[in-house]
Amino acid sequence: MIQFLLLFSRQGKLRLQKWYVAHPEKMKKKITRELVTSVLARKPKMCSFIEWKDLKIVYKRYASLYFCCAVEKEDNELLTLEVIHRYVELLDKYFGSVCELDIIFNFEKAYFILDEFLLAGEVQETSKKNVLKAIAAQDVMQEDEGLQEALREHGLA
Repeated sequence: MIQFLLLFSRQGKLRLQKWYVAHPEKMKKKITRELVTSVLARKPKMCSFIEWKDLKIVYKRYASLYFCCAVEKEDNELLTLEVIHRYVELLDKYFGSVCELDIIFNFEKAYFILDEFLLAGEVQETSKKNVLKAIAAQDVMQEDEGLQEALREHGLA
């Protein structure tokens, strides 16, 4: 099971975080600081797996972003890499070649895609098509709500 997922830039700026196990806020910040520092300190040719405390850290760099997952010691690192890759593919499909700015300005969409894909630290939906359909349906709902609100503002609804 995935304990938490972090997305951060090469400069160490946290762009997205999802915790599937409860930790106090102070502990989250400490864990994030430690992991960002240790991942950024590693050379590109080094292994993408780190044994850290009682967890395994699996990370992958895509362009300027690092995707980092903490999993239990018994979990398969290659499956975790595959989960990271599938999430990146979903982001790519939705944003059309995702970049750090897409995550910054549309973080709610990045979270929504993650929530459609993972539930409680486990893969919920393996089909990219189904995840993207759910996201498209949510986009339509959001647009309808925006239209209704605009009509109400002008006294037309």
